[in-house]
Amino acid sequence: MATSLPPLPRDAFDPRAFTKSLDQGKTVQACKDAINHCTQYLHQQFRAGARAGLLLGQRAAFMDQLLGSLWDTHDWPESDISLVAVGGYGRGELHPHSDIDIMVLLGENDEDASGQIEAFLTRLWDIGLDIGHSVRTVQDCVDGAREDITILTNLMEARVLRGPETLMQDVRRRTGPKEMWPSAEFFRAKLEEQRARHHKFADTEYNLEPNVKGSPGGLRDLQIIGWIAERQFGVESLERLTTEEFLNADEMKVLVDGREFMWKVRYALHMVTGREEDRLLFDHQRELAKIWGLQDGDKLAVEKFMQDYYRWAQALGMLNEVLIQNFDQAFLTAAGDHDVLELNGRFQMRNGYIEARNDNVFKVDSSAILEVFLLSARNDAINGIAAPTIRLLRNSLHLIDDNFRASDINKRMFMDLLRSPYKLTRQLKRMLRYGVLGRYIPEFGSIIGQMQHDLFHAYTVDAHTLEVIENMRRFQIPEFAERFPVTARVTSRLPKIELLYLAGLFHDIGKGRGGDHSELGALDAQAFCESHGLSARDTKLVTWLVKSHLTMSAVSQRRDISDPDVILQFAQHVGDQNRLDYLFALTVADINGTNPTLWNAWRGSLLRQLYTETKRALRRGLENPVDKQEWIDETRYAAIDNLEYRGFTVEELEELWKERGEDYFLRERAEDIAWHTEAIAGHHDKSKPLVVLRSSIDSSVANTTQIFIHARSSAQLFPTICAQLEQLDLSVHDARIYNANDGMTLDTFSVLNTDGSSIAADAARLNHIRDHLAAALADNSDASDTVQRRTPRAKKSFSIPTETTMSVDEIKNYSVLEVATPDRPGLLARIGRIFVDFGIVLQAAKIQTLGERVEDVFFITDDKQQPITDQAICDAIQQAICEELDEQAAA
Repeated sequence: MATSLPPLPRDAFDPRAFTKSLDQGKTVQACKDAINHCTQYLHQQFRAGARAGLLLGQRAAFMDQLLGSLWDTHDWPESDISLVAVGGYGRGELHPHSDIDIMVLLGENDEDASGQIEAFLTRLWDIGLDIGHSVRTVQDCVDGAREDITILTNLMEARVLRGPETLMQDVRRRTGPKEMWPSAEFFRAKLEEQRARHHKFADTEYNLEPNVKGSPGGLRDLQIIGWIAERQFGVESLERLTTEEFLNADEMKVLVDGREFMWKVRYALHMVTGREEDRLLFDHQRELAKIWGLQDGDKLAVEKFMQDYYRWAQALGMLNEVLIQNFDQAFLTAAGDHDVLELNGRFQMRNGYIEARNDNVFKVDSSAILEVFLLSARNDAINGIAAPTIRLLRNSLHLIDDNFRASDINKRMFMDLLRSPYKLTRQLKRMLRYGVLGRYIPEFGSIIGQMQHDLFHAYTVDAHTLEVIENMRRFQIPEFAERFPVTARVTSRLPKIELLYLAGLFHDIGKGRGGDHSELGALDAQAFCESHGLSARDTKLVTWLVKSHLTMSAVSQRRDISDPDVILQFAQHVGDQNRLDYLFALTVADINGTNPTLWNAWRGSLLRQLYTETKRALRRGLENPVDKQEWIDETRYAAIDNLEYRGFTVEELEELWKERGEDYFLRERAEDIAWHTEAIAGHHDKSKPLVVLRSSIDSSVANTTQIFIHARSSAQLFPTICAQLEQLDLSVHDARIYNANDGMTLDTFSVLNTDGSSIAADAARLNHIRDHLAAALADNSDASDTVQRRTPRAKKSFSIPTETTMSVDEIKNYSVLEVATPDRPGLLARIGRIFVDFGIVLQAAKIQTLGERVEDVFFITDDKQQPITDQAICDAIQQAICEELDEQAAA
């Protein structure tokens, strides 16, 4: 793609002074000084508001002169060697710290120039340039381009800096579409390349830390368009696309302005980091918001900046889609493929794309705006909407007004869309991208591009919402049944799947307005359902689902779901099996759509356990709750049956269990009690702690490994164990502490690797963990020996203060301490030491890691096994925890 570089001001670079320095033999220092001076000049211009595109061209022009001058100091053959700029440098888009890609192009004569080439490249490295280089003959270029489309793409952007143009002209001729990679083949390869790249970024523009170069809607999407246009249509620059009738004037303005925005972001990233950095990391986002002159107000400055970024990324992503489709249709037309199928009087399908049969279709009947998506969702052969029809849609958005929304036809059409069999999520994403969804549901329009500035949510609110609905669709696809077997079966039984989709569409719609987003969203959902003709029963269900969408996750991960009272309370909240099924499907879809790393077998097992126990409670009848003593007796009898088979007598078991409290038999499963008991009975040296591991292969608790510890009770035991587990690179997901009357404690920890993976398959690691813990506990290792790793970069970007609450559970007769804080190394051990300082006895703990944030619940008493009721002491405990954790986070 031919590039004309802008002139370089003398204030940025003085060629005469530079040449004089070279003549004086000060080559290295002269080059370094020139590079530094030019960089500072361009940075000053950037901060003063100069266009980033201009600065990129000027930097490329500077580099041309610098490299050209150095090239001229060597004695090169006259006709058969050229210095060529390739890649981004060849395009004339040279960011402050981008690699400078060059190629030394050789002819076919036999004169050896290897010595001069080596000396030239060595000089470039000496002056500190980040050079990407290749040395190729014309034939090498031809062979490489035929095998690797990336090499071909680089050659398409080449500019000759020194030496004869004829060599490069020969390369272009011999690598043209008539010789290799015909245009259609090139197009398909580049399209597949783009799909693979988009997939790496979850196919969304809305990642919280996007890559301005590679993410969907980023600069690479524009480069893909340019390469295809040049290969097929000979278009020399993106600006020329409008003359080729691929983009109208408004779309071209969006392309040019959006590219300038992305260039500006990338330039700023390189400038503030001092390196080649294309990721908009959290700490960089704040810096760029300052450069943009944004200030905190109703929204944080960083949220305003990122919303601006997302909107540009979405706009460029849409243009990429329109142009790719235009190219696709052009290739099909050139091939003589004109497959047209009439759908109705308004629409037809051409080569897999639905298109309007005339340009006035939306003006004549505005309901056709929704009809185009409904037809696409009912016909699996429709791959997308034709580019001209997309333009008509966007130009008709003003028709979606109060009258449009009040139309019974449009209401029925939208509900029919939710009931459609094909590609529902894809239609909703298109409606979002083309501006239709935000206009039809104004409340949804307010969350478009709304950043959730934390480490818990991986996407913006609108992107998360559509990801949740996509998960709901996945539950109905056979290939996903293996990953979500229970959810798939539950979802298949739902009588009206569209009600689940509506709950997903509205569950987070109240965010960003202040107040409880579940309550606000429930009001919006109720109004929408009533206006769309849903029955009172269905409206009540959707409203309840939106209002309760966080409840099942909270109960499963923050309450003791082995307690029949907890199950009964949740069953009373749910009320019936139908609601339970809908809420379960919504909860699983929501967690998986929040952050891909959140879902694991442990979290899934908790939800399945809560679902199963609640289902039993509902089947039994809420008026017939299970008797707690009956629950305990059943567990004891089941454990006895298990152990009698292994040779134990009832008398022996009663003796072993006589110091156990009822909580142990209430909360533990019979099979776990059995292996605990057998391990204790076989441990003869009572002076040493017993440490036994049970892998997930044998465990009933998901993919966690259970670590069972039977040891002399002490205040230091819990923080010591946590500190040792942290050193072993393990994360605790559940902890149960049983203090017996004989001075011994039975502690059960359910653990995973810190990356969320299971350790079950690594027998050597399991043995090491057991031996390490046993030795540390036998030596009474100090709990202060906490891991001292620094808080990770991403977590330090969020100065979210620790939040705590304390309450008393009157039924269980203990205090409940809840701690919400960013995750960090050594967190549990630090909290455990504070418990020691205040004489707190830990009875149990529920450890919940939500992405990079933890919400831990501790069930505690004083040293007399009573709840802590003195408010002053409660305040002091919470203050100590907040001060300790927030001080560590800042380190």
